[in-house]
Amino acid sequence: MREPGESKSAEDRQKHDHYEIRVKGHLDARWVERFEGFRFIHEDDGTTVMAGPVVDQAALHGLLRGVRDLGLPLVSVQMKKEANP
Repeated sequence: MREPGESKSAEDRQKHDHYEIRVKGHLDARWVERFEGFRFIHEDDGTTVMAGPVVDQAALHGLLRGVRDLGLPLVSVQMKKEANP
């Protein structure tokens, strides 16, 4: 067990939660750079699923701010235990 203030091991730092952020509309390739490390999946229902690793809650909130700044309606946010192939 880690003591308060003790830094995380290299193994702990490499383990990230994976998220799927679903928005209304299809995002095109020009937005891939803005959401680095995420892949875009265009669904038949007209939504885009942005899937990828998130280091921590601050990074998740940064991603959600990016979605808001683009004016995209947020449909859902789901944490996945491991990355989908």
